[in-house]
Amino acid sequence: MSPAGGTRPRARTRYGVVEGRLEEGGIHVFRGIPYAAPPVGTLRFAAPRPPAAWDGVRDAGAFGPTAPKAPYPDRYASLLPDPQIPGDDCLNLNVWTPDPSPGAGLPVMVWIHGGALTRGSSAVPVYDGSAFARDGVVLVSFNYRLGVLGYGVFPDAPANRGLLDQIAALTWVRDNIGAFGGDPGRVTVFGESAGAISVGALMAAPGAAGLFARAVMQSGPPEVLPRERTRPMVRRMASLLKVPATAKAFTAAALPDLLAAQAAVLRRSGPVTGGPAFGLVADPDSLPEDPAAAVACAVPLLAGWTAEEYRLWLAPTGAMRVLDRMGPLAVELARVRSGKDRAAVRALRADLPGAGPADLAGHLLTDRLLRDPLRRLAAARRPAPTHLYEFRWPSGVPGLGACHALELGFVFDTLHKPESAWLAGPDAPQALADEMHAAWVGFAAAGDPGWAPWDGDGPPKVFGGPSWEERDAQRAVGVTP
Repeated sequence: MSPAGGTRPRARTRYGVVEGRLEEGGIHVFRGIPYAAPPVGTLRFAAPRPPAAWDGVRDAGAFGPTAPKAPYPDRYASLLPDPQIPGDDCLNLNVWTPDPSPGAGLPVMVWIHGGALTRGSSAVPVYDGSAFARDGVVLVSFNYRLGVLGYGVFPDAPANRGLLDQIAALTWVRDNIGAFGGDPGRVTVFGESAGAISVGALMAAPGAAGLFARAVMQSGPPEVLPRERTRPMVRRMASLLKVPATAKAFTAAALPDLLAAQAAVLRRSGPVTGGPAFGLVADPDSLPEDPAAAVACAVPLLAGWTAEEYRLWLAPTGAMRVLDRMGPLAVELARVRSGKDRAAVRALRADLPGAGPADLAGHLLTDRLLRDPLRRLAAARRPAPTHLYEFRWPSGVPGLGACHALELGFVFDTLHKPESAWLAGPDAPQALADEMHAAWVGFAAAGDPGWAPWDGDGPPKVFGGPSWEERDAQRAVGVTP
């Protein structure tokens, strides 16, 4: 509903009326709507609670507070925008809609941001939902608790609190999205990296059953971490804070001290180096089944990866140069860690003529972390429809190639945002964004991204480069793609 004679749209949620903004192109945007109570005080490590109702009209013109987090290290801060908005009410969401009329029945897409479950937010400009609304989709994005607040394992607190936040946000969508023109029966949940891992968990979580009809996993497989890998994070933080490793003790600690301790322990882990990390764990209440098994017969799925995921992890740190200096030893260590045999390395060399040790090692590690798990997932899901893709366009930023997270500006059709150029560089091709964004819209609207589901044998759909058939034909005549 809208105020008589006004230009600011309003919608009535179960907790009260919110007033958004009418933006360019007739897009109605509502930002910073609480979907759960602020996780402060005794709620810092508790399961999410419903937000308090309000009287009158609540302004929804600006992004709400982001979840507490430590900033990215300098080497990544120039590539990955990560706004920090202070405030306690961080469990909030945003809605972009072309038509906030109740009963419009539009498809809905719910975005879960990445950031290794320790960083990121819905306020990242690359995640602007205007293009989805322009194309007839109601786009929802939200924040959830990160790091130790969302995924620290304690004996006196529920596990997977960040996942519980995500379920609470999806429950809000089910109960309220009709007031913004969305159809709660046509919800697609999608995410990248840690967001994709979260999507896999949601497909397995009993609390999320029935909350969405389709799913998209970008560069993240379904996984749970063993508790022996996650517990050391809390124990190390407790040692730095000089308190017991309990939620009660961590609740009493000042938030800046928690974040400083978290930043210190995070320096010892990473996607390539491994080690202790914050992550989802098996839990009888929130995640009783391994997501990799549970999603096999779940909702229709769109999933894929970028051709050179590893370059975001290795190039900014200088690790590519180190691995090249190590030579064959780097390739052998990556082979052992990836579980590949030497025949697989020979095949990789043949497939990537001229690739140096760092690239070969990076591809092996990417296979282990992303490509192989997603291929296994697609194979296990048959006959459930799974559409696979690979993103190949190389960044204009030297050294990044077709790296992890590069596809985001194309999926959201936000290449015009200055922050998109941080990762993509200048002059990213709008035609590729048109193609990729349309595929995501088509999947959300009708389950069809524009190519056939994977049949268990063929290659994935390629974005931003020659198809597999074209690449093979080029190599047959001596041309390196």
